[in-house]
Amino acid sequence: MIIRRTRATIHGAISIVNALATFRGSALGISLQVVAEAELRSGVGKSGPSYNYGKLIRNIIYNTIPKQVLEKHSVHIKVESEIPIGFGLKSSSAVSNAVALACSTLVKEKADDRAVLDVATRASLDAGVTITGAYDDSSACYYGGFVITDNRVNELILHEKAPDDLFAVIFIPNHRRGNLTKLSTMSEQFEEAFKLATSGDYWKAMNLNGKLLATALCTEYEPMMDAIHAGALGASISGNGPAIAAVSYERKIAEIRDVFSKFDGSIIVSKVNNEKAKVDIIIG
Repeated sequence: MIIRRTRATIHGAISIVNALATFRGSALGISLQVVAEAELRSGVGKSGPSYNYGKLIRNIIYNTIPKQVLEKHSVHIKVESEIPIGFGLKSSSAVSNAVALACSTLVKEKADDRAVLDVATRASLDAGVTITGAYDDSSACYYGGFVITDNRVNELILHEKAPDDLFAVIFIPNHRRGNLTKLSTMSEQFEEAFKLATSGDYWKAMNLNGKLLATALCTEYEPMMDAIHAGALGASISGNGPAIAAVSYERKIAEIRDVFSKFDGSIIVSKVNNEKAKVDIIIG
């Protein structure tokens, strides 16, 4: 018997400044979404997607639902995602946030935002789907808009709304991400990109981030440069790649799509998102 069912909706994000080199980063919410549905049933046990996020989801369940509840009830998780997995578009952060929010409200009437984010980032670290904890990614997915964070201490330094008329044109190459070992040797340069973001110069920060990542990952910079020449405000590899995101006004989308279409891969267009995570109680 289903005792309580909740449904959480979280959106994805793209990078402004990668946090891997300095543990401080910035990200921007986009409208691709993840929906997680959680059910608390009578009887002991748990179920959820065994693929991709099995360990992550188990960690979240154990860290959001009290032991005494799990001893007498079962938890069932269903996840649906629009975000491509493994391309730097914050799919893991969005899933962990959505599951943590849905599970939290199985046992509480109202979730604590900070507690949900802390559980999600800790579970991501434990599951090995992130190196820094990805508090920048998690915060952008959860709150939307621009975020700047210090991932060493899970601190949200700044959160502000992005212009509603912006879009992310995302190029997904037909290859996987490159070698990340060089990023740690470029901490001073990434710190410069971070300073640009903290001063509100997000597009310069994003463009510098793209140049630095292309160098560190030994990948071509041409798609980003072409997107900027076509009218993108900012263009960069997102996360650790290989996806490239170019942010622009709607009138420039067609031109940016045209330049991306010259390269081997697929293209997604997603509106920038300012909507905070939401959860609905379906039963209970």
